[in-house]
Amino acid sequence: MIDVRAALGSALLFVLGTASVHAETRTLYVGMNGGNFERTYTQAVFPDFEKANDVKIVVVPGTSSEILAKALAAKDKPQMHVMFLDDGVMIRAAGLGLCEKLKPSEGLAQLEPFARLKDDIAAGIDIGMTGLAYNKKLFDEKGWPAPTSWLDLADPKYKDKVVFQSASVSTFGLHAFLMFNRINGGSEANVEPGFKAFSDTIGKNVLEYIPNSAKISEMVQTGEAAIFPLTPTAVSNLKEKGIPAEYAQPREGSVVLMVAECVIANNPDAELAQKLAAYLLSPEAQAKALAAGNIVPSNTTAKATTPAAEQKLATFHTYMKSAITLDWDVINAKRPEWNTRWNRMIER
Repeated sequence: MIDVRAALGSALLFVLGTASVHAETRTLYVGMNGGNFERTYTQAVFPDFEKANDVKIVVVPGTSSEILAKALAAKDKPQMHVMFLDDGVMIRAAGLGLCEKLKPSEGLAQLEPFARLKDDIAAGIDIGMTGLAYNKKLFDEKGWPAPTSWLDLADPKYKDKVVFQSASVSTFGLHAFLMFNRINGGSEANVEPGFKAFSDTIGKNVLEYIPNSAKISEMVQTGEAAIFPLTPTAVSNLKEKGIPAEYAQPREGSVVLMVAECVIANNPDAELAQKLAAYLLSPEAQAKALAAGNIVPSNTTAKATTPAAEQKLATFHTYMKSAITLDWDVINAKRPEWNTRWNRMIER
């Protein structure tokens, strides 16, 4: 005969035990760019960490500027645990006290030296550069040769065919503007040449200033966009979707663009956040990101898992030989003033 009381007791213990297991499942919030980054990490990189650590990772999507604003607004009571930001924005975040130092790890020690920010307050997880991209279908139809210089953005034949990311909110747009400024005799400490010349040169050709690169795929397919600043990684992602884009390395050099991660200071689960950050720097995690999303490893021991990925890495390292590194300390000190001038003089 079944002891009903004992059976009920066992069932209750099972339910309570199950509830306890579920109660222990924690959640980490990671701020990062949406689109390819979010898709790559949620589908190919995070799952192994989630399974191994009984944690759910939720992405808070946004541009680097938007993620920084959210982190700053919640500085006294952080809502996110880890954030990915473009390198220049990350340096600003570190200066605002939003990041805690990364703990030593094997992955951190294996990074390219330039990928470790001062005092290991943050570290690069994706290395890239901003150069020029173009609509190959349109170029072929017009018989135009591939672009070779940042000054091609000012070529009259591209009138109303240049799409330019706003330099006041987009790193791509800022990179392109600062390279144009350099070519005209300026520097990060002196942007007068760029502001003086932009409107009557590149500005004349711009069809639309966009806040980020999300619209580019549509504008290439409709034939509206002929040429625009972009990264090799972003171009590879467009091509994989059948969108006729190609990358062109400007002869003056591309601009180094690194996406870095940091653990948000005073976050509510610092130990697990540090563990996630260390995992994302590992060769295993970075190999997954490369294979799934063309995200170029900062870990020198990460391996390409396919011949196509290996070729992309080789091409990338060729581009890096002529890439320019900007002075972000100067840029961040002047950025608010530049943003105001850009919005008033360029995108008015």
